[in-house]
Amino acid sequence: MLGRHRFQIKTPDQIRAMRRAGLVVAEGLEAMSAVAVPGATTADIDRAGRKVLERHNARSNFLNYGGDWGLPPYPGVACVSPNETIVHGIPGERELKDGDVVSIDYGAIVDGWHGDAARTVLVGDVSEEARVLSEVTREAMWAGIAKVAPGNRIGDISAAVQASLESHDRDYGIIREYTGHGIGTEMHMDPDVPNWGRAGRGPKIVEGMVLCIEPMATLGTEDTATLDDEWTVVTVDSSWASHWENTVAVTNKGLWVLSEPDGGRAELEKRGVPCGALD
Repeated sequence: MLGRHRFQIKTPDQIRAMRRAGLVVAEGLEAMSAVAVPGATTADIDRAGRKVLERHNARSNFLNYGGDWGLPPYPGVACVSPNETIVHGIPGERELKDGDVVSIDYGAIVDGWHGDAARTVLVGDVSEEARVLSEVTREAMWAGIAKVAPGNRIGDISAAVQASLESHDRDYGIIREYTGHGIGTEMHMDPDVPNWGRAGRGPKIVEGMVLCIEPMATLGTEDTATLDDEWTVVTVDSSWASHWENTVAVTNKGLWVLSEPDGGRAELEKRGVPCGALD
């Protein structure tokens, strides 16, 4: 059903259905991460994601996306974004090298319900700077997830992501142009969930909401450019980027991170947040 703000509010059974899609996403990301080694191409990573979808008889919510908006239909089941590519990297013949990082964004549809998540993978022996970039982006994601609670507002998530990224000794570029989002019977739904903002602002979070929290950060500035393929988004200053994302449901027991194999329990417990798994 849709709430008065036109947000899709899910029943417990619908959230359980979304969990099935989330588990396919988690398995696909694990399979693709294993393929992300020196010498592999970004197309090799995409192929691994396709095999997982086929094994579960799931559909891709990325493949052919964008045509309704006048964009070229997206040709992959995953966005595979190495180094200076922030997001929406089209899989192809680009070969990964030792020391690269690659962000993999991936989704699945099971019985009409969507899942969506992203991971930054370290390829071979990476620099400490690149490793820390990925870790601080991941930590910012979890800082935002920890603020997903009934009665809080979307701005509380945004402020927590921003504060986490700004809490370090060096400056990171916080990508503002691309945001998290609601998810359910479509991949991108209201509300938008920015990665920066002020606490106490925005729509109120209620039980039954399902949100994607997805910070993107760079080693340089927040300035972006889109390549001629109309999809690939890169840093203007060629600095490297990281992208982490999870699908999170608000249940009557707490939070259920649908795209984590353990439902997010380990990370939530570290932060004193109840895990609201319904399985």
